Amino acid sequence: MITSVFSKSRPFNYILVVLMLTLCFSLVHISELNSNETSNLLLKKGLLFLILIGSLFLANFISKKNTLTKNNTFVFLFFFSFLILLPNSLKNMNLIVANFFILLALRRLISLQSLISPKQKIFDASLLIFIATLFHFWCILFILLVFFSIILHVSRDYRNWILPYIAFFAVTISGFLFATLRAFSFIGYIQRGTEFDLSFNYFTDRNQNIALSVYAAFVVLFLFNMLISLSNKPLNSQSAYKKIILSTFIGVAIFAISPAKNNGFLIYTFMPIALMATVYFENEATKWKAETTAILVLGLSFLLFFMQL
Repeated sequence: MITSVFSKSRPFNYILVVLMLTLCFSLVHISELNSNETSNLLLKKGLLFLILIGSLFLANFISKKNTLTKNNTFVFLFFFSFLILLPNSLKNMNLIVANFFILLALRRLISLQSLISPKQKIFDASLLIFIATLFHFWCILFILLVFFSIILHVSRDYRNWILPYIAFFAVTISGFLFATLRAFSFIGYIQRGTEFDLSFNYFTDRNQNIALSVYAAFVVLFLFNMLISLSNKPLNSQSAYKKIILSTFIGVAIFAISPAKNNGFLIYTFMPIALMATVYFENEATKWKAETTAILVLGLSFLLFFMQL
């Protein structure tokens, strides 16, 4: 049933997922409401929710615009499923905003394969990544994806290698200017962001541990399927899938080194894994296997979401 409903791109599918996200988002944040600050808090949470919705639509747009998936809404559904499977991702505003900028950058980098305005796309992607680092410093690792894209498509023009550095200086200068206007230390802000911690001492909640284990199993399944099927993809799409795979590993690396980490730091992997999951379902010839896996993903996500409330 799930596969038949979401195998088509219909307004009903988007409305259904948005309504489910509205419910889950409200349940996560309802305990934070305070009668003294209700109006300001509602405005902040409303903006955060809109960014989340925008992230879902952006992920869906990236997959369809670049023909990485067929005309369905599985990316939209799976992105939502991973958000509620690891509900800490619904709480941290910096992570949500940073991930939105990373998705915008990924959109520009994947479209680089058309070789239309490559310099503008490289600069835009670099700029967006460095803006994301202002919200979560370790997003800077995604700049590796920019250089990887340059190697794949436009490595012969030396000017393309300089553009990320120009974007870096543009964001740095803007950051110093903003810090001066707001009277705080930009260098101190960056220094605090560069802290890292390779320990995993936060594993104290059994339900969160179960959710992380389930998500890790999904990552292994869909990533393995993508790796073994990559050579069968059309040549003009293989570079895009390689970027998706690399972005997954970068997202895991960010999770591993970030201090004060929780499951929400895996948010950078949600879109790539959602896309890989969609490819898995599209390639699965046995309908009952695809349906069973879809039920497991969505069912476990809801079950573990309510267990973690």
